[in-house]
Amino acid sequence: MSTLTRARRKLRAHPVAADAALAAGVLACMVAGSFAEPHGPEGIDWGVRTPDVLSLVLMTLAAAALVFRRRAPRTVLAVASGASVVESVTGDPRAPVAMCAVIALYTVAATTDRPTTWRIGLLTTTVLTGASMAAGPLPWYAQENLAIFAWTGIGATAGDAVRSRRAFVQAIRERAERAERTREEEARRRVAEERLRIARDLHDVVAHHIALVNVQAGVAAHVMDKRPDQAKEALAHVREASRSALGELRATVGLLRQSGDPEAPTEPAPGLDRLDELAGTFRSAGLPVEVARGDEGAGLPAAVDLAAYRIVQEALTNVRKHAGADARAEVSVVRVGPRIEITVLDDGAGQDQDHAPGGGHGLLGMRERVTALGGTLTTGPRYGGGFRVHAILPVTTRTSGARDDRP
Repeated sequence: MSTLTRARRKLRAHPVAADAALAAGVLACMVAGSFAEPHGPEGIDWGVRTPDVLSLVLMTLAAAALVFRRRAPRTVLAVASGASVVESVTGDPRAPVAMCAVIALYTVAATTDRPTTWRIGLLTTTVLTGASMAAGPLPWYAQENLAIFAWTGIGATAGDAVRSRRAFVQAIRERAERAERTREEEARRRVAEERLRIARDLHDVVAHHIALVNVQAGVAAHVMDKRPDQAKEALAHVREASRSALGELRATVGLLRQSGDPEAPTEPAPGLDRLDELAGTFRSAGLPVEVARGDEGAGLPAAVDLAAYRIVQEALTNVRKHAGADARAEVSVVRVGPRIEITVLDDGAGQDQDHAPGGGHGLLGMRERVTALGGTLTTGPRYGGGFRVHAILPVTTRTSGARDDRP
């Protein structure tokens, strides 16, 4: 840190001391100038004249007022301007008291707005210059009178420039702080979205496979003594379902690894190409599932493909959990122009899935997936019994929802 920077910080930390030092320096300059004769035979002659008592009093009063220029800039300007007017009218030889008025005018311009600066600056310049030209001991065209006009104008202009620069710097600082806050908010929003997406995936995987494990384990326990072969088959399904659950959990949790981690899983997320396999897992758990495809095998964007698979998976899981032991399910996937429609029906007599224990998060997760892609989801009981899940997904997703949702 340079010496100048340290000194500037100390002055900012003690503004009254800085203004007192400024006032002392200005008073010394005025007193020294009052001993000089600017129009001597050899130019400026020193010691030719001496200031009178009134001039010394006016110089001291105006300099002392500068100590309070930050607290009451307009009052200090009025005091300094009044002392300068009195000095211009009565002083002979004159003392340069107008120097204090110039500094006070600079302070006013630096701490107020531009219109106020123009009004006060014009008034101060007119009063000081007019008093000096009209009532001063020198001719109106004397260079001392013109100097008052020039210096007051320079003081107002310099103060306005300093104020403008401070406002510009403050605007840049506020813009940078606002941009930083925006970046932090965006980062928090992205983190929240990613946490929600991972939680949704975990729910889909766990709810589906645990439901199958629960059913098959119940079957195995029921037939263990009388039909051990069927119990073994059920336990094999339990093992297969648990293996699949572990595999999908590993793929999902792998998202939490740091980027570039070689152990992060690279297996693609499931899509509608595994729909028959998904239906088979439910059939093995005792839920008859019929699948009808009318999507002509057309490729779908990754986000749409995964969302469609998860919707079918969650809907069938809800059927298995809530529709009853004798329920049947129908899955329909149809391509209709720029959209793909997924419908899952069941004829079960179970309780309303919207209010079933543990069923609310599944429907909420499906709705979040569909909404993120710009689609629509309709769920509700069917007339005559059963439940219906109907989702319409656009094949070309919105920009905000087109992010690949695969792990």
